[in-house]
Amino acid sequence: MATNNSSDPNNPNGPNNADTAAQETFMSHLVELRDRLVRAVVAILAVFVAIVYWAPDIYSIFAGPLIAALPEGSSMIATDVTAPFFVPMKVTMLVAFIIALPWVLYQAWAFVAPGLYSHEKQLVLPIIITSFVLFLVGMAFAYFFVFPAVFGFVAAYTPAGVQMATDIDKYLSFAISLFLVFGVSFETPVVQMVLVRMNIVSLQKMRDFRSYFIVIAFVVAAVVTPPDVVSQLLLAIPLCLLYQLGIYLAAWITPKNQDLTD
Repeated sequence: MATNNSSDPNNPNGPNNADTAAQETFMSHLVELRDRLVRAVVAILAVFVAIVYWAPDIYSIFAGPLIAALPEGSSMIATDVTAPFFVPMKVTMLVAFIIALPWVLYQAWAFVAPGLYSHEKQLVLPIIITSFVLFLVGMAFAYFFVFPAVFGFVAAYTPAGVQMATDIDKYLSFAISLFLVFGVSFETPVVQMVLVRMNIVSLQKMRDFRSYFIVIAFVVAAVVTPPDVVSQLLLAIPLCLLYQLGIYLAAWITPKNQDLTD
């Protein structure tokens, strides 16, 4: 008479051993995740320590577009006692994070890569690199084009008798919000490529949606940017151009037979 050894703890195929193996695998993933996070945080802190000496200069560069738009004799102000110290520290930490971001993304990639198939690895790595580059391009576009245009427009319409003097903490919040808006907006081609490549949306539907996207772009620009025409146009127009670029890039990475499907 055959005996059932499935409940035997010494049986490698038993439920107890299977549960133990699953727990060990889960714990090993947690340990690796912790190690990856520690490496990422240490890299950010190391960059921050290396550049913190130049924090005042970094903030001066960061505030350059607004300072250039201020009337002669005007300057930025600090309404909080600790703002002259902590605001440059926050800006320097932001710069340190951006400098260390490739290493942070590599840690994320190294953690998820073992669980991906080869075709998924071929898709994910270019997407990560492209997303990082486009986010930086969006931030650079906001700094070099949007900020001077917006601040120049505001300064030109400042009423007589009103001195334009912005608090440095409020400027930090304003600048970071616009950096995020333009950085995320410049990810539009990446989102399009993923949707088409994963066969969620067909390339033809993406083309047909172009006219609707133009309307959506202007609505989004009116909601997320400051209430002036200049900044709204400087977001809406690039969004429309990026959408068209996304169509070209999606067509480039899409198999020929997928373009014919709905």
